[in-house]
Amino acid sequence: MLGIDLSGKRAFVAGVADDGGFGFAIAKALAEAGASICVGTWPPAMGIFENLLDRGKLAESLVLADGSSMAFERIYPLDAAFDTLEDVPEATRENKRYRERGDFTIAGLVERLVTDFGPTPVDIVVHSLANGPEVRNPLLDTSRRGYLEAVSVSAYSNLALMRALGPLMRPGGSFLSLTYMAGERVIPGYGGGMSSAKAALEADTRTLAYEVGRRWGHRVNTISAGPYASRAASAIGFIATMINYSKANSPLTRDFEATDVGHAAAFLASPLAAAITGSTVYVDNGYHAMGMAVVPPEAG
Repeated sequence: MLGIDLSGKRAFVAGVADDGGFGFAIAKALAEAGASICVGTWPPAMGIFENLLDRGKLAESLVLADGSSMAFERIYPLDAAFDTLEDVPEATRENKRYRERGDFTIAGLVERLVTDFGPTPVDIVVHSLANGPEVRNPLLDTSRRGYLEAVSVSAYSNLALMRALGPLMRPGGSFLSLTYMAGERVIPGYGGGMSSAKAALEADTRTLAYEVGRRWGHRVNTISAGPYASRAASAIGFIATMINYSKANSPLTRDFEATDVGHAAAFLASPLAAAITGSTVYVDNGYHAMGMAVVPPEAG
């Protein structure tokens, strides 16, 4: 039987702070395939995440198909908006939720991974990070600062992680990120520069696939996922409308699940996808293929 086997591989998933999003679903799918899992968590959310784990509040979500429980090898503090501590404003460095975490930058992450696991600590890196402080603002009303922050965290940080971790990956490594249809087509209400950030992420995927492939031999792909009601997506403000419209107008009208993205990610990270790089892989029940609505918006 042809199967996905990631035994002996270590994955680092950036952007896991609960059990409700794509990052967690990807981590769980990789664990199901045999990989060991490390995650990076935004420092202000890290205490809550650790508390949920310690109190067993996520125990049910952690159960794998064989009855065992997914365990995180390490949970690292990570604010990927910063490459080094020198880049961090003093007010942020002195904030209690940051100060107690040590070096939470990308450089700090690299140092901890090497300390914990040696000079080649990872095989798979997943970028599940996105933030636009003005996401509810129309693009036309987005400030320069809001726009640049959206692009910095949601797109540039992916490049920064590749630059830092690419040389430390074992041969045949896989980089994977998450994008959304708004990078290609207009999604009214998905503002604040987030549509621009997703467009940049997809363009970077193609260019970085070439550069990373030629320099280190690793693969670079991104998954364009359908709308999903994660806790983070609530910031958009109309996620239920997005989900209902997509379901009503997709070729497949089944419920879209985070596990769909997790399974696709496990495949893309595996040797079965050894010749796939530079690709935007749509995992959205086929919505991306549609050119006209099947059901009028008011009926969605």
